[in-house]
Amino acid sequence: MDEPAILHADLDAFYAAVAVLEDPSLEGKPVAVGTGVVLSCTYEARAFGVRGGMRMVEAREKCPSMIEVDGTFGAYPQYSRKVFSIFESFTPEIEPLSIDEAFLDVSGSLHLFGDPMSIANQIRAEVRDQTGLAVSVGGSTRKFLSKIASQVAKPDGVIIVEPGTELYFLHPLPVSYLWGVGPVTKRKLNEFGIETIADIANTPFDSLVVMLGSGAASHLGALANNQDPRPISTTRKAKSVGAQSAMRSRIRTLEELKPMLLRLIDKVSARLRKKNRTARTITIRVRFGDLSSVTRSATMPTPTASTQAIADVGYRLLAKVLDEYPRHEISLIGVSTTGLSVGEPLQLALGVDDATTGGTPKELEYGALDESVDELRRRYGRGVITHGSDLLSGRSTFGDGLSEVMTPDERLIVAEDQGPEYVDFEE
Repeated sequence: MDEPAILHADLDAFYAAVAVLEDPSLEGKPVAVGTGVVLSCTYEARAFGVRGGMRMVEAREKCPSMIEVDGTFGAYPQYSRKVFSIFESFTPEIEPLSIDEAFLDVSGSLHLFGDPMSIANQIRAEVRDQTGLAVSVGGSTRKFLSKIASQVAKPDGVIIVEPGTELYFLHPLPVSYLWGVGPVTKRKLNEFGIETIADIANTPFDSLVVMLGSGAASHLGALANNQDPRPISTTRKAKSVGAQSAMRSRIRTLEELKPMLLRLIDKVSARLRKKNRTARTITIRVRFGDLSSVTRSATMPTPTASTQAIADVGYRLLAKVLDEYPRHEISLIGVSTTGLSVGEPLQLALGVDDATTGGTPKELEYGALDESVDELRRRYGRGVITHGSDLLSGRSTFGDGLSEVMTPDERLIVAEDQGPEYVDFEE
């Protein structure tokens, strides 16, 4: 019988925990990290009903004594790198999901470190001793089940689901534990009386299709029956590169949002160029004050990593969203690039001068400018040069409550399959 050697390690309330470590005066107090929207919060804040993704205004109503901490990165990448180095001391088979969680295949390490429960506890002890952070670990023979086990184990716990007991563990849990069940899907399932994972497993497939569509029905039906054959993937190629920023929720104009979007695009395009990649499809995501969101995408004639070319497309997509939802409060904007290619040769374009078409004079001009900016930042640091819109607004960093929430560690910006394109709000 297979060993439950697929582990999922997830740092507990990572951003909030790091904030407390950096400022010990916050120890034992209700703390929320973020600006405008809660990115992460301590368990003392959660006792009042505060949750990740909640608007700060609502969080303060639930917990008037809550302490707010800016959500900018600070020491987060250093803590993340240290934790991942601990993971690597137990196994090279690691699949990062975000800055604070990863899958680990420890099947090749059992003869060195003991059974999966022993390895999980050693990892937890090492992380605690070397960083001061708590990490919860789940283990099983399936990736998705290990992730669920780590969530059930929180805070600061470990659960290993032994072979043969998977359905006994899985079926009593609420449907929200399954990947792919967000608030909307949960509401749909609950309306049909489906509350637990066992309810999904016992519902005829045709009925699930009527409720959710064929794709979601197949996906959730398989997971509810413990069917997930995916192995740990340590060699994934990047499918997308993206960044997003939260802000105080209110109605905003295109002119207000364009500088914010440009800063995100600047980061994304710089990362593309650093990895010698270009992108063909641009997607803009806008989240509203009620936490609903919309996305709009456009595919360019040729792939590019030009900041201005991506910005030209991004501005049009953002304007489209604002035209469609003129009275909605906005709490987050994000940009992602997909259709990535590596080192694709450039065909010069004749009779066209569009920045979004590769090989045109304007696109080549913008490309040369990007190269100069990248070199200046490489030599003297990112802050050596900024956008005119920042100078005109009197700020050179995220302002007006804007808080970047994308993982800063470039090894973790890959988005593929169930891996997150953006850092999720901690549940």
